[in-house]
Amino acid sequence: MKSDIENADILVSGGGIAGPTLAYWLRRSGFRPVVVERAPAPRPGGQTVDLRGAGRTVIDRMGLLDQVRQVAVDQRGLALVDRNGKHLAELPTEAFGGEGIVSDLEILRDDLAAVLHRATADDVEYLFDDTVTSLREDADGVHVTFENAPPRRFDLVVGADGLHSTVRRLAFGPESELVSPLGCYTAWFTARTDLDLDGWFLMYNAPGGLVASARPGRLPGEVKAGFSFRSGPLAHDRRDLAAQQRLLTDRFTGRGWECDRLLAAMADADDFYFESLGQVRLDSCARGRIALIGDAACCPSPLTGLGTSLALVGAYLLAGELASARGDFTTAFARFQQQMKPYAAKAQELPPGGVAGYAPNRRTMITLRAASMRWMTRRPFRTLMEAQAAKAGDVELPDYTAASAAHGA
Repeated sequence: MKSDIENADILVSGGGIAGPTLAYWLRRSGFRPVVVERAPAPRPGGQTVDLRGAGRTVIDRMGLLDQVRQVAVDQRGLALVDRNGKHLAELPTEAFGGEGIVSDLEILRDDLAAVLHRATADDVEYLFDDTVTSLREDADGVHVTFENAPPRRFDLVVGADGLHSTVRRLAFGPESELVSPLGCYTAWFTARTDLDLDGWFLMYNAPGGLVASARPGRLPGEVKAGFSFRSGPLAHDRRDLAAQQRLLTDRFTGRGWECDRLLAAMADADDFYFESLGQVRLDSCARGRIALIGDAACCPSPLTGLGTSLALVGAYLLAGELASARGDFTTAFARFQQQMKPYAAKAQELPPGGVAGYAPNRRTMITLRAASMRWMTRRPFRTLMEAQAAKAGDVELPDYTAASAAHGA
């Protein structure tokens, strides 16, 4: 069936979570999305992400919830440990109805990306191992050049390419003006080690704002490890993994718990990733024929646990509004912004204590952090946690089925 929509050719930059989700809903409504991804294939690695609230609803409406459950990670909850591995505080998964710090449906980022890619691979064009190098918008569309592929024209361009978005830099301005750093750096990797977690996501704090963590992977013997530390801006090459690992080794060697063992495993990891924590705050996530979703538009930082929800919800709403407006991007972008902005603003509110609560500098504050977790299921701390958990579902998701059916290909 021939589509009756305008502006059907849409480039989506980013093949992680938001990009393929947007492509799925666009294709269902008769648009012709093309996804460009810098990596040569769906990216491996990454830590566990929460599927909660409205984000889980989007996955359910895509008919993918059963597939996600099949690759979900089984975790008992979060436990803070001391330098000897003793549990100082525990927060089980079932606390807060499965919507606590560790939710009852958690999936490794690369597993979720693989599910979304499989759902779109047959009818969506993917350009892997490539990236956008320039955008030139005119009255009729956007002329796009790529690092490897020949130039092409699209009716619309959507950046779903993360905290360091290329599309945002090209169309909205430099990262230094749009990303607010939180004063914290973090690294994730898969550790091949015999560390016995007993099903717990273990987290260790050391003075100086240091955090080491280890949580179960999906496969036997797989540990998803992390290091975080507080710091002012660092001049580092994002592509120099060896230098990043030396930085972590200098800070965490001999600091207690399993830090030395995890540092040794880090050297052999093939999915090591190092990142600064920051939040993206924009007055508008659309400019002309170019829009942003996910971390590119409103990164809340991993501290909130709501980045995946924002990515899935943003993709669903943008595609739905474009379908409802029959491709009239001016109308669709305005409606999308109206729905998304309050949801993103709430999601970006950091948990009590923010970075200082996550990575305390002093030993006394580390002790208080453990105490607050032990009290978290009691009033008044329980009320604060319930409010934080409720943010994931604090958005209305319209039913765009009629619009999709009317304009679907």
